Amino acid sequence: MKLGLLGIDHQIAVIVAAARRRGDDITLVCDVAADSPHAALLDGLPRADSWEALVDPRSTDAVLVGGDGWNELRAEGVRKLVQAGRTLVLSQPLELSMLWAYELDMIRKDSGARLIPVLPDRLQPFLTRLKEAIEAGLAGAGALGPLETIECQRRLRDRSRESVLGQFARDADLLRVLVGDPRRLSTLAGGETDAAWGTLAVGLTGAANLPVRWRVARGESPGLSISLVGGSGSLTVDIPDDDRAEWTLTSEPGGRIERATFDRAATILGLLDNASFAGTTITPAAWDDAARAIELAESVPRSLARGRAIDLHQEEFSEIGTFKGTMASLGCAIVLGGLFVLLLATLVGGIANEAGWEFGERIASVWPVAVLVVLGAFLLLQLLPLLIGSEPPGRGGTAGPDRSGRPHE
Repeated sequence: MKLGLLGIDHQIAVIVAAARRRGDDITLVCDVAADSPHAALLDGLPRADSWEALVDPRSTDAVLVGGDGWNELRAEGVRKLVQAGRTLVLSQPLELSMLWAYELDMIRKDSGARLIPVLPDRLQPFLTRLKEAIEAGLAGAGALGPLETIECQRRLRDRSRESVLGQFARDADLLRVLVGDPRRLSTLAGGETDAAWGTLAVGLTGAANLPVRWRVARGESPGLSISLVGGSGSLTVDIPDDDRAEWTLTSEPGGRIERATFDRAATILGLLDNASFAGTTITPAAWDDAARAIELAESVPRSLARGRAIDLHQEEFSEIGTFKGTMASLGCAIVLGGLFVLLLATLVGGIANEAGWEFGERIASVWPVAVLVVLGAFLLLQLLPLLIGSEPPGRGGTAGPDRSGRPHE
């Protein structure tokens, strides 16, 4: 397989190393700084001056997109590559902007591009075990008994805002797999907003009203622990960030421990090869899953700054959904504008009548026609979806619900 590179970071560097070990060719490297900590990995590889060289499908079979040194030029390059229908592997998250993420999703649906976010952890079999335990616990069955809560502890060396939000955007995908889309997000932290990230706790509540708590902790061995706490026991999965370390699944009571390894890079390369994965019933992450996780991460600072929970209402995010939202906003503006014109025309007409100003009277008398024309044009715009036809289904993406959540405070 021929792979191109647009930027690099740790996630993409691990994939590049795995690809070269299995014999794949890195045919083009673009937008990687000479002082990058991963520059040595790319020694001797062909370089391109611009992302435009990656647009040609003959140059590469897929393009890996990294986040280090992210800038608007690279963001524009990603848009153009998606418009060209290329296959992209995108580090998660590249940009903590739900608008950018959903823009890519809408372009993908039109172009048929295939976008693979670097979210492989959901395919590790222990996650399937957790999901099955949650379903059994919510039904009041299973070894854990009735499920009470889910506790997630994220261990980080760097607990800055950027590091915490970037990690939450990855962990949020696992939480969505386990409990579904949350309906409410709340935050709790000690100290002022700028100093709160090191002790941040995020609470999520879904349709089953099962409380989920994700919190940041200091740790020299970065990773994530997910604990299901039930009336009769608990089940904990420890997910190390180090690809060489083992995952552990601990059952209580009894203290039974199971261990397994997981090769994240090989999993992403397997997705490029359309491989199947044994031991899991969870579908691979699609780009709309990554976009939804980015949106949840983007909601965290808003909740933290305002000190209150944010309700997340599910709604369709598509071209037709955007059109309906625009028309709703435009309709409100027309109603308010019509009232303003009515008041202004009445005032001008009264003044013109008293002053004997015939031209002013004529201007004031045409306001009903002007408002009628605007309303008629607005109503005609409502027919556009019927003339254009229904939106074609998304092409080139992996499985996943085509839904998004919009935060409301």
